[in-house]
Amino acid sequence: MPKRSGFAALWASQATSNTADGILAAAAPLLVASLTRDPVIVAGMTVVQFLPWLVFTLPAGALTDRMDRRTLLVAGNLLRALGFALLATSVAVGWQSVWLLYAAVFVAGTAETIVDNAALTVPPRLVPRAQLERANGRLFATQSVVNTFVGPPIGSVLMAVAATLAFFTSAGLFAVAAAAALLLPQLRPAAHGTPATDAATDGPPPRPSSMAADIAAGWGHFWRHRLLRRVALISASFNFFGTATGAILVLLATGPLGVPEAWYGLFIAVPAAGAILGSLVAERVIPRIGGGPVMWAAALVPAASFAVLGLSTNLVLVLVGMFLAAVATACNQIVVSTLRQAAVPDALLGRVTAAYRLIVLGAVPFGGLAGGVLASAFGLQPTFVIAAVGLALAAVLLMPGVTSEALRRAELG
Repeated sequence: MPKRSGFAALWASQATSNTADGILAAAAPLLVASLTRDPVIVAGMTVVQFLPWLVFTLPAGALTDRMDRRTLLVAGNLLRALGFALLATSVAVGWQSVWLLYAAVFVAGTAETIVDNAALTVPPRLVPRAQLERANGRLFATQSVVNTFVGPPIGSVLMAVAATLAFFTSAGLFAVAAAAALLLPQLRPAAHGTPATDAATDGPPPRPSSMAADIAAGWGHFWRHRLLRRVALISASFNFFGTATGAILVLLATGPLGVPEAWYGLFIAVPAAGAILGSLVAERVIPRIGGGPVMWAAALVPAASFAVLGLSTNLVLVLVGMFLAAVATACNQIVVSTLRQAAVPDALLGRVTAAYRLIVLGAVPFGGLAGGVLASAFGLQPTFVIAAVGLALAAVLLMPGVTSEALRRAELG
């Protein structure tokens, strides 16, 4: 199958699965908020969703470097489809509770560790290095469109009709994503084993390594890469404070900001326009200003947005701040994804990506929990102010040394 067709199949699979994610981004918080207004329980959904990244990320990375990545994309999306189909059935028969939603979200999060890790290793196999930034930009732009611009309004409308409709629709879309992934070519890793066995030799084929050895090799390669390790810690701080606020955003929006529940999907869709813009202009912006300034913007602009959310109830001002933060964050995603894909050999890419995401997404459940606890102790808006200060301080402490030149050297290997 031509590489162009393969990229189209990946694009289609990611678009449909992210549409399902977008529907759930509105439907799941609204369902929880309809059952309780306790900030800790509401934030607990984010904790449960991302807890699998702490538990399953490294094994998922090892699987990515052992198995056909197409198979992993298909199986992971089918698992998500099954989980939400079961949840929708439970809600339909009256078994509606926070704990059932937690269980479905945890299953979906577990599958997501497999799907997302595999998907991030595929673009270098389908497009040449010179087109990676463009390919990543297209994928992230599509993700932004459907995940935060198209999906949430659909989720809000479907929830207004019936909760079961929202969750059955998501399950169906995950099934379609699995079918689209079947159109990909075979994507077995280029080589397998620890770094010592990844290189071609004239001797007998290397003996298969254990999963533990594979995980250790991937983690070791990641941790020895100074720049990649620093970027991971920076991104983890972004996620920690972003999730501390995002986990309670539904309470702020439907409370102090006065957004009706039926309009919540549109509220969280507005910043998606910024993410779309950032993804589309990244290939032009990054070469002109450099990856270093982009990463600074990805910290300071969201920090300013958190401050606005914490100090103002002016809806227009709030949405402008969220829009600009999304632009900066989307450009930063292109920078870090391209760095990782260009700097790591294909045979190690799944495991190194998993190690990177363990740090970056492992911060999410802690951020969600912190947001819930802080909101319970100090209130909703003060939590956003605390997050603004924390993110700005994290940037000042971690960003020195991460320059455009350092990123460029790492990408060239």
